[in-house]
Formats: sequence, structure tokens, C-alpha cells
Amino acid sequence: MTPAGSFLPYGRQTIEDDDIAAVGAVLRSDYLTTGPMVDRFETAFAAHVDARFAVSCSSGTAGLHMAMLALGLGAGDAVIVPALTFLATANAVRFTGAEAVFADVSPETGLMSAEHLDAAIAEARRRGLTVKAVAPVHFAGQAVELAPFKAVLDRVDLGDVAIVEDACHAIGTRSREGARDHAVGDCHASAMAVFSLHPVKLIAMGEGGVVTTADPTLNDRLRLARNHGMTRNPHDFANRALAFDADGAANPWYYEMHEPGYNYRASAIHCALGLSQIGKLERFAARRTALVARYDKRLAPLASVVWPLGRREGCRPAWHLYVIRVDFAALGMTRAATMRALADKGIGTQVHYLPLHLQPYYAQRYGAYALPGAERLYREMLSIPLFPAMSDADADRVVDGIAAIVGDKAGRLS
Repeated sequence: MTPAGSFLPYGRQTIEDDDIAAVGAVLRSDYLTTGPMVDRFETAFAAHVDARFAVSCSSGTAGLHMAMLALGLGAGDAVIVPALTFLATANAVRFTGAEAVFADVSPETGLMSAEHLDAAIAEARRRGLTVKAVAPVHFAGQAVELAPFKAVLDRVDLGDVAIVEDACHAIGTRSREGARDHAVGDCHASAMAVFSLHPVKLIAMGEGGVVTTADPTLNDRLRLARNHGMTRNPHDFANRALAFDADGAANPWYYEMHEPGYNYRASAIHCALGLSQIGKLERFAARRTALVARYDKRLAPLASVVWPLGRREGCRPAWHLYVIRVDFAALGMTRAATMRALADKGIGTQVHYLPLHLQPYYAQRYGAYALPGAERLYREMLSIPLFPAMSDADADRVVDGIAAIVGDKAGRLS
């Protein structure tokens, strides 16, 4: 519970005594990086999301980059990315020399649809690019439905196109696809899924990320990408004269690099915190769900001016964000003025996100064009506080603060 009257940020980690003890135990151990704690964390994470493999890394951004590297992307290739996402989704594509092609999203949910994918593929073709991957973003905790994406890719016959789920908002989310309920991250319809365990996410590693996959080849490529491209597997060695001694045994010090990689490892310290937090995921998700339900009920009387993000049928979100949409013209206040007024009441807010095609780098690279769904949602959206340590009274304080502003400006009080 947060102290009465304290400032409520839009998101905050929940760290408890057993989390601190888990980190302390690693600090007293022989391994501060690599080692058995990393393996334990990866095994537990994979089990939690029904994945065959889980590869830990230093951040969600690192995970996205590793995923794009594992696909072997390069100049002339394209990845379809929804415009409404954090910078990292598209930047990870550019890091490889490939191009991002932006897709629109629903102004109701913030999610990319099959129709948006179709339009983005046409744009990629217009630009003479070869689409090699699609990176749908599971926004605010809700998951994109993947089966319609597969249907589009089969119909347009682009060859082998990988789906890489940006699941940085969606650890713990489940989504119905056809007759089956799937955990986001099981990769039933995707090549890889990428998670963030940043402090404002459902569970925290401090900074950290995980990539899941069902493909053993991609698992191997991800592990090379995060560790300098370095292999100690004798089956991979190319220079046999250096790699093996006279009796044919691999030299114990020997390693090779066949292509450059990065230092994207997660330390044992971060993995200890992540492992401790995995055990709390259901509790944290349940508390967020309860807060979302309370917000929904308390905000309902303000629906002519303020209303929540739309919900995708068939999805059971582990909510990362609570996004409201606001008719700022009807309110008679700008978004900036509204955010300042709420901050004066001890209520933090944020905007997730400025659409990527409006960012100066991408606007200069790809030129100006309209994505009306993303642009509309961006004009209306505001993220309000949501984290497990919030009490019901905290949620009520947020709604009362919003209601007071709406009442002051538009004559409506809840």
C-alpha cells in the first residue's frame, strides 16, 4: 500500500523482503554473472509461459535486437512494425540495416490488425523492400490475435516471413486463438516473443529481458547474439588445428566467433530478482486486474469525456498500463494542462506513445504519411497509475482527481 497522500506514478515496481534476500544470496555466491542462477531463471520463465526455450538478456530492447539478428536481417529487408509502440521495436530493426515499415493500429485498442498488416505490406512493396518479418506489439497487456496475421501472410505469398511478438507489455497475458487458450510467449504462431522486465512492467529484473522460442536453431542464434557471437561448442569449431589437441579432445580454453555478437547478457544478480518475482506474477496480475475493474466502474459516469481503452475479445490480459482516452476539446483543457493539474493532486500520468512515423528520425527517413488510427489514439490517450502496491483508496483518489477536473471544466462530477 502506498502512504496516504503520496505521489502516485503511472507505474512502479513492487520489491519485497524475499526479493532483496534473493539478490543478497547471489552477492554472497561465486557467480555474479552467468552461472547457475541464469539457468534457473530461464528455466522458470520458459515454464511460466509454456515456452520450449527462454534466453535472458539485459533489456527488452536487447531482446528485440537479438531477435532481429537471429533472423539474419540486412539491407533491403523490411519488418512491419505498428506505429504505436516504444522506439525500441523499430530501432531494433534499424540496428541490423533493415527498414521498418509502419502499420496503423485500432484507435479503440491500440492493437494492429490483419487489415493494417495488409496495408503495410503494400507500402513495403511500393518501396521495393522484401518483407522478412512482422513485429506485432501486445499493447498495455492486451495481445494481438496472431491467426489472422498468418492468414494474410499465407495469402500474399511473401515466402518465409517470421512473426516476432513484441510482448514487452504482456508477460502473464493469455489469448484465445481458435479453440485453444495460449500463454503469450509459447510461440505457437510466432518465431520468437520478446519480453521486458523493466521496473514498471508486471515483474522486474531491475533492467532485463527475455526472448522465448520453440525453434532450437533460433535459440542457438539468440545465445550467440547476446554473448559476442562466441561459441564453445566443439561441433561448431571451424579451425580444427587450433581447437583440438593431438588426441582429438577440444582444448578447454578454446572458443570461436563466426560472426560478431553483443554483450547483452543478464547478470546473475538481475536473474535472481527476476526468479523471485516470477513467483509473484499471478498475485501482481490479479491485483492489477482488480484495479482495472475498479477504474472501469468508477470512470463510467465520466464516459462522455473520459473512457478506457477498448478491450479485445478472447484476451485475458495481465495489465501493464491503464490507458484512458480523453476528449480534451470537450474538457476544455489541453493534455499538458490536464497532466499538470493531476500532478498537482499527486497523480502521475504518461503518454504511450508518440507514433513512430512522427518521430523526426523516421519522418526524415521515410517521409510524411498518415496513419489515422495511431494518430487519433495518440491525441486522446493518457496512462494513469497502475501497479500492485496501489490500494483501492489510491485508485479512488485517481478517479476523484480526474472527476474534479472534469467537473470544474465541464460541469460533471461523479
